[in-house]
Amino acid sequence: MNFHYQYKKQFQQALVQWFIREKRDLPWRHTHDPYKIWVSEVMLQQTRVDTVIPYYNRFIEEFPTPEDLAQAPEEKLLKQWEGLGYYSRARNLQAGVREVVEKYSSTVPDNRPEIIKLKGVGPYTAGAILSIAYNKAEHAVDGNVMRVLSRVLLIKEDIALPKTKKIFEQAVMELIDPAYPSEFNQGLMELGALICTPTSPKCLLCPVREFCTAFQEGRPEELPIKTKKTKMKDLFYDVFVVQNEKKKFLLEKRPGKGLLANMWQFPMVEKSTTPSEGFLADSYNVDLVSRERLLSFKHIFSHLTWNMESYYLKVEQNGKPTESSVWFTEEEIKALPLPVPMQKIWAAWKETEAKHKHA
Repeated sequence: MNFHYQYKKQFQQALVQWFIREKRDLPWRHTHDPYKIWVSEVMLQQTRVDTVIPYYNRFIEEFPTPEDLAQAPEEKLLKQWEGLGYYSRARNLQAGVREVVEKYSSTVPDNRPEIIKLKGVGPYTAGAILSIAYNKAEHAVDGNVMRVLSRVLLIKEDIALPKTKKIFEQAVMELIDPAYPSEFNQGLMELGALICTPTSPKCLLCPVREFCTAFQEGRPEELPIKTKKTKMKDLFYDVFVVQNEKKKFLLEKRPGKGLLANMWQFPMVEKSTTPSEGFLADSYNVDLVSRERLLSFKHIFSHLTWNMESYYLKVEQNGKPTESSVWFTEEEIKALPLPVPMQKIWAAWKETEAKHKHA
C-alpha cells in the first residue's frame, strides 16, 4: 500500500493529538516498565478494560517485578487471576516471564526476534510492548486496529482469517508515526474502543474521519468483514456443594491440562441416564443425608456452554475421596482458585446458609 506523504503526516498528527488529548486514565498508562505493560496486555486479551483495572492493580501489587511472578506458586498465580477467565493466559505469562528472568537477566527484550520467542507472546503482544514500553515503530494489530483500518482504508478481506492480519500489519508499518509510535498504536486501539465501535460508530466525533474511505462512502458499519464463528457446543452438568458431618466441603482439582487446568471445583457430573447422586456416592465414598437445590445457570466459554444445575448435599463419609479430591474447611476454600461458575455456586450456598440462620 502506498500513501501520499502529506496524507500520512496529517493522519498521524490527527490521531496522535487526539489520543494525547482524549486518552483514558488507565493504571498501565502511568508506566513504561515493559513487564507491567506485558501484564496489562495479557489481561486485556478478550476482557473489558473496566474489568481488568482492579485485577491489574492487585496483580502488580502482589507481583511487582518479573522475579516475583517467576517464583510464585501456580496456585497463588491462579488465585490472583481468579474470575478473569482464559487461565492459560496466566500460565503462559508466568512461563514467558520465567524465560526473561533466566535468559535475559529480568529485562524484557526490546526487539521483535527475541521477544516473539517468549511463551505466550504473539505478534500483537510483542508489538504492544515494543511500541508502548520501548517506543519502537512496530505494528500491534488487534481487533480494534483491524476495525479502524478496515474502514479508513476500505480493506474488505475477511478478518476472521489469520492470513488477513498480515495486510493490517503492513498497513500499520506504512502509516505509523516514527516519532510517536506508542501514541500512534495506542491511538488506533483507543479509537476502536471508544469511537470506531463495531455498531453505531461515532463518526462525527472521529479525529480521522476526513481520511476514512468508509465514512466518505457512507457505509462504515459494513466493515470489517468477518465470517461467523462455528456453532457453540452445549454441555449439561450437575454440580454439588458436598458438606460432611465435620462441616468440611469436598472439592476436586481439575486436570493439569485443558480448560481451567489446575483450578478447584465442586464435584461436577455430566448429565446422563445415571442418577448423579448415585454416581457421587459411589465415586466419592459418601452417603446422602439431605439434598437442596441451589441455582441453575449457563456459563459461556469461547467455544462451548456449560448448562449447570447446582445442589447442596449433606453427607456422611464412608471412606477417602478420589485421588484428585480433598475435604476443605470454609476458611481454607478462600485460598483456592475457583473458576467463575464455582464462585457463583459457592455464593449461592452462602446465601442459602445465611437464610437458614435467620429463619
